[in-house]
Amino acid sequence: MARAATTSDAFNAIAEPQRREILVLLRGGERPVTELARDLGMTQPQASKHLRVLREVGLVRVRGAGKQRLYGLDADGLRPVHEWVGGFERFWSESFDRLDEYVQELKQARQEGPHDGDDQ
Repeated sequence: MARAATTSDAFNAIAEPQRREILVLLRGGERPVTELARDLGMTQPQASKHLRVLREVGLVRVRGAGKQRLYGLDADGLRPVHEWVGGFERFWSESFDRLDEYVQELKQARQEGPHDGDDQ
């Protein structure tokens, strides 16, 4: 199934890997499109296209600064993504607890040494 050329919500917008890379770069602060394009190895029109999508769904904001337009993260737009991912916190917590228990069992087994019949 072909993907739609545009997107209407944050989840569709971040499904595109290059848009996620833009968001990662913007975590460090506002940046002009020329810097984003350079760091992503894409043309300025390509970067602008991704930024437009991110702006339309509210993940990125833009402001003028002299002759430049600076792009930055819009925390309110990221809230639905954060809340959805946060719903899996209990799953990960329980998974890490089980992994920790398994590691502790392995450590204890090593400290106790080989069992009868295990030393071949």
